[in-house]
Amino acid sequence: MTASSHAHPTGPSASPAEPLEFRAATKVYDGAAEPAVDALSLDVPAGEICVLVGPSGCGKTTAMRMVNRMIDITSGDILLGGRSVKEREPAALRRDIGYVIQQVGLFPHRTIAQNIATVPELLGWDRARREERVRELLALTSLEDELGGRYPAQLSGGQRQRVGVARALAVDPPVMLMDEPFGAIDPINRERLQNEFLRLQERVRKTVVFVTHDIDEAIKMGDRIAVLERGGKLQQYATPAELLMQPANDFVRDFVGADRALKRLALLRVRDVNLWSTEEVAYKLELDGDRRPVAWIDPDGRRSTAVAIVDRDDILRDALSDLLQSETQYGAVVDASGAYAGILSVELIHDFLVPEAVPHGS
Repeated sequence: MTASSHAHPTGPSASPAEPLEFRAATKVYDGAAEPAVDALSLDVPAGEICVLVGPSGCGKTTAMRMVNRMIDITSGDILLGGRSVKEREPAALRRDIGYVIQQVGLFPHRTIAQNIATVPELLGWDRARREERVRELLALTSLEDELGGRYPAQLSGGQRQRVGVARALAVDPPVMLMDEPFGAIDPINRERLQNEFLRLQERVRKTVVFVTHDIDEAIKMGDRIAVLERGGKLQQYATPAELLMQPANDFVRDFVGADRALKRLALLRVRDVNLWSTEEVAYKLELDGDRRPVAWIDPDGRRSTAVAIVDRDDILRDALSDLLQSETQYGAVVDASGAYAGILSVELIHDFLVPEAVPHGS
């Protein structure tokens, strides 16, 4: 058992994340004509989320499971914190790696608190330490204390998924593996869980390998994205922005989709755009005494209170949706206090996404 296994976490995450390296990691199943994973090489910096994405049969789940030796590596290696996983005893290795799956896999006959405390109990933590850690993790994953005494069947799907994340964090592992963790959740709760996990990651900063078949989820969740083709061949490993702006080949271009520019909007916020002033648009913006937008006045002097209000911190994709539904396709951008900060338009977003476009009037 490693020293980190016995360390008692203090606060949400007391242990530092560790880098993860795939070094020509290969898996060939007996009797298979081609590898499931073919010489996969990539580095995941400590504290970042690496998303493995690709079509069915591309080896993304196999690659992830080689990290905790649920699947043995045929050749090559995987290093965790600079040390080969092949040097570690599998059971001890798995206790040091958090693991979250799509169907959660909670023990139905154990309470939520008992489920979260599964690995600490295996490691011999005393009862007081286990209970303290359970309380910390319930709070960290936005679950009420009272849920600790319930059973999995008494929770919603979204709550059970949060319990799965809490259980994976129980002994503060340096690495977490997440195998389509939100795939079985309805779209509304799926987005909520994605957002909650990203907020959680800001606090705990784990090194995460995240598997999904959904390119939109990959773009939202990943610091870096590895696009795999059938046979476990890596086609591109890049940041979401690089992937969308510079696909490495036709396979990546087709997999990412023709709406790459629209997908980029999910990575950007209104504050990233240089806004127009009121002098640059035909409509005039009327402000109240606190400089809050209250009405548009069109070139003919007509006044309209249908003003699309856009926050500087809004995701650009959401802002574009609001603008397309507005009367003017202009939006009044406000700061955190609600005061006027500039004007955003559909045209401005287009020019921001396509900077090489020919200027109007040229």
